[in-house]
Amino acid sequence: METKDIILDLRTKKGLSQDELAELVFVTRQAVSRWENGETIPNTETLKQLSKLFAVSINTLLGSPHQLFCQCCGMPLEDSDISRETGGEFNEEYCKWCYADGDFTMDFWKQGARKETFEAFKKQLIIEFNAFLQREGLPKVENLNVLPGSFINLEYRLPNGESVKFLDDKATYLGSQLEGENKCIGIAGNMDFILVCSYEENGENPELLMYKKR
Repeated sequence: METKDIILDLRTKKGLSQDELAELVFVTRQAVSRWENGETIPNTETLKQLSKLFAVSINTLLGSPHQLFCQCCGMPLEDSDISRETGGEFNEEYCKWCYADGDFTMDFWKQGARKETFEAFKKQLIIEFNAFLQREGLPKVENLNVLPGSFINLEYRLPNGESVKFLDDKATYLGSQLEGENKCIGIAGNMDFILVCSYEENGENPELLMYKKR
C-alpha cells in the first residue's frame, strides 16, 4: 500500500474525520486531504505524530520501503516488535526486548557496547554453554537469541521442597531452546551467569541442570 492509502485506512479504522485527524496532529484539513490524494506526504515531525497516534512505525506509514532489523540483536522487526521511548514513540532501531522505555534492557548494552563487541560476547557464551552441553551429551547450541526474562523464568523445586526462580522477569537474557531426547533444553545467560535447564511441553516440570557464575 502507498502512504495515501495507509493514512486513509488508519484514519477510517480509528473513526476520525479529516478535520479530527488534522486537529490531532496540528495541520489543516486540506493537508490531510492532500496526503490521502497522494499529492504530498507528511513531513518528518508529522510522521512521528501519526506514528504515535496510530501505533504504527514510520516505516509502515511510508509503505514499508525497508525491512527493519534490531541494531542490537539483529532480529527482523514488525511493528509489534519495535521498541518504544518513554513517551510512547517508536524507536525503529531496536526490538522491544533489547530496548524499552528509553533504555537498553541488557547491562551489556547499557555499557555502550558496539554490535561487533556484542557478537563476540554471544560467541563466548556459546562456547561456555557447549562446554557443559557436550560433556553431558546434550544438543549443541549454534546461536543465541535475545529473550525477555518474563518468557523464560521457570520456577524450580529445590530438594528441601521450596521453589525458586533464578531470573528476573524484567531483565533480558541471551538464550535458546534445544531439542533433547525426551525433554526440551533451555539455556540462558548474561554477563554474570549461565543457566541450563530441561523441561517438558509448555515449561512443565522444569529441572535445573546447571547454574554457573561467569
